[in-house]
Amino acid sequence: MLTTFGFLSPTTAVIVLVIALVIFGPGKLPDIGKYLGNGIKEFKTATNDEVKPHKDEPTNNLNANDSKTA
Repeated sequence: MLTTFGFLSPTTAVIVLVIALVIFGPGKLPDIGKYLGNGIKEFKTATNDEVKPHKDEPTNNLNANDSKTA
């Protein structure tokens, strides 16, 4: 029994890979995979950066007692 990964069955994955091999050729497929992996990595970093504050930004943790008056 074949296991499906999401909506892509193993047979469909093989057909898609063969079509990609015919269209792009064996020389370009590693480059395409590298570019796709870098894009996914940049997307994950960008989404994680929105949640976390940057290290360079100061935090606004001022207490009422810390205010200085002249």
